[in-house]
Amino acid sequence: MAKNKPRKRRPLLALFLFILAFPFLQVAVLRFVPAPPTILMIEQAVKGNGLDYRWRSLERLSPYLVTAAIAAEDARFCQHKGFDFEAIQKAMEANERAEASGSSKVRGGSTITQQTAKNVFLWPHRSYVRKALEAGYSVLIEYGWGKRRIMEMYLNVAEFAPGVYGAEAGARHWFGKSAESLSRAEAARLIAVLPSPRRYNAASPGPYVRRRTARIQANAAQVRAQGLNQCVIGA
Repeated sequence: MAKNKPRKRRPLLALFLFILAFPFLQVAVLRFVPAPPTILMIEQAVKGNGLDYRWRSLERLSPYLVTAAIAAEDARFCQHKGFDFEAIQKAMEANERAEASGSSKVRGGSTITQQTAKNVFLWPHRSYVRKALEAGYSVLIEYGWGKRRIMEMYLNVAEFAPGVYGAEAGARHWFGKSAESLSRAEAARLIAVLPSPRRYNAASPGPYVRRRTARIQANAAQVRAQGLNQCVIGA
């Protein structure tokens, strides 16, 4: 009977090893192929929001989108290795001040790498488990994909309107043109709706989107001047 115990343990060991290897396999495969519909996409489609998902390679996306994304979401994207600890510290301090004043507004410190890891591999709802997995996937894609692939994934799976995913679908939805031909202003406006794409309108922007677009364009000028987009644009 004792001799059978190792054999009984083998399936459990194999399952354990597969679970450990699965994230590495995911990252390796998605280094070369477009991302399949994400958990968020499927969840929103089930809710009746539709699913318009159009993959485009980075070469077929306007470089203005890349610069606007860095300017709006992660100015040190080309410098960090997945985590911007200075931004995290500032976000924590801002949230503490907001809590002390009774405000419910929460500021995030997630990098484009972290957002990509969450959007591609994980579920949208906050939890400590998700944050831990997000950190692990962030490390894997930084070293397994590199900056250009991370940016390509980010711009292709982000939600730009209800049920509209990826910059190509977003550009078609809001401006009636391809993401490749977006102007600087249009690219900034498209990125400006990302904090709440089911609420904001890129084609007929309200005061908030107009203000955010102006900030993004101003910051994008600094990104270009300082070469903060060179890990993507200059590669």
